[in-house]
Amino acid sequence: MGCVSARWRRWGAALGAVGLAASLSLVPSAPAMARKKDSGGYNPPYAAIVVDVKSGKTLHAVNADAPRIPASITKVMTLYLLFEQLEAGRVRLDTPLRVSANAAAQAPSKLGLKAGSSISVENAILAMVTKSANDVAMVVAENIGGSERAFAQLMTRKARALGMSRTTFYNPHGLPSSPANVSTARDLAILGQAIQDRFPRYYGYFERRSFTYAGRTHGNHNKLLGRVEGVDGIKTGFTRASGFNLLTSAKTSTRHIVAVVLGGRSGASRDQIMANLVSDNLPRAYAGARQTPAIADRAPTPVAVARAEEVETTAAIPLPAPRPEPAGAPLDLSSIRPVVASASGSTATPSSMQWSAGPQPAPRAGTQVASAAPVAVSAIADLEKKQAVEEPVKQDAPSRSAGWVIQLAATGDEARARDILSDARQKSRDLLSNASPFTEKFVKDGTTFYRARFSGFDPDSAQAACKTLKRRGFSCFATRG
Repeated sequence: MGCVSARWRRWGAALGAVGLAASLSLVPSAPAMARKKDSGGYNPPYAAIVVDVKSGKTLHAVNADAPRIPASITKVMTLYLLFEQLEAGRVRLDTPLRVSANAAAQAPSKLGLKAGSSISVENAILAMVTKSANDVAMVVAENIGGSERAFAQLMTRKARALGMSRTTFYNPHGLPSSPANVSTARDLAILGQAIQDRFPRYYGYFERRSFTYAGRTHGNHNKLLGRVEGVDGIKTGFTRASGFNLLTSAKTSTRHIVAVVLGGRSGASRDQIMANLVSDNLPRAYAGARQTPAIADRAPTPVAVARAEEVETTAAIPLPAPRPEPAGAPLDLSSIRPVVASASGSTATPSSMQWSAGPQPAPRAGTQVASAAPVAVSAIADLEKKQAVEEPVKQDAPSRSAGWVIQLAATGDEARARDILSDARQKSRDLLSNASPFTEKFVKDGTTFYRARFSGFDPDSAQAACKTLKRRGFSCFATRG
């Protein structure tokens, strides 16, 4: 096991070395480099996948499980962790994030932030979504995690929790590093689905075509927005080692796919490949009700984050062991096949904010963040449907779940479970006005969860309520109380 894990780390280091060596020659701008590569023999390792979100089926796959460098698609995970902080109420859209000298010194593409200044959370989101700003990604990493390394550990642990078993992050932006960030087309498709399932309220930022900051307007690097029918996001990426990458979501009123293209030879050719994948596969996607559970965290264990001064002694994240390659096999990116991840068995819950969604005052000029200490990331548990594996916990209050109940979520945070119930009742008073909301505590594998449930149903009304709630965007299943 140790040898295999070491080999996986060597693969990451080898990929990173390629990225670093290639980056030394990247003096011209990205468009200039693209033109040069189109006229030369540039041929980065290719991979692609198209996943039907409603059925869970893979509609198209080429090297989908082969390790690749995600480049700036990395920022989708950075945004995922920032959205967690917003949803938990730990930051607001107008919260100022302090800019360190390290963040300001990041390589382009960048917003050009000055050390000692600050940027609001919302502007940070928009800068990463449109401009793909590397300095802003580092600002987010340092303000949430305390340091780049600690935040990268959070990113990797979150990847594991979502089922991205072949992904390891070493930085928050996707710039060349050694070791390099490593992922696969399939893992990135999981991330593309998860960020929509988990944060429908914030996913809309990925549709923004432009962003104006300090008097300058920046266009979105994703050129398919507004040009390919159904495309609603989400993120591009490029380094010389990775090639031109794109993670895309496309929807109609009845169908939904997530697609990934990695290793395009130019921005134009990558976009054309993706446009073809969308036009070929979106009409083939399942048009009925969603059959697969939403993607959510599988690991409810809270993540311990080191403060900046403690990072040098922080233990590294243990990596999963990939399948052993035949002895003597060369490092061929197209032939490496790590363990395939599964995203089944988990369900997300609708987001629920604890602060006003109305207009928020902008921070005063010169406002500083009080502390760059990291914010602990909340862990959301899976929805557990198999009662046999759970260890019940005796309740202090009498049970109110006699008859049939419907369950909307199971989470490691009781307050969040109550928020989910409140949100459901507010949005579905016609269904739930006579139902009784309650949380039910249980323990699985030594971890405490809270089911978010409504009681007061018979079998038929419970099934009917869940059917309607699912159409309204909630996860739901009916069970005997």
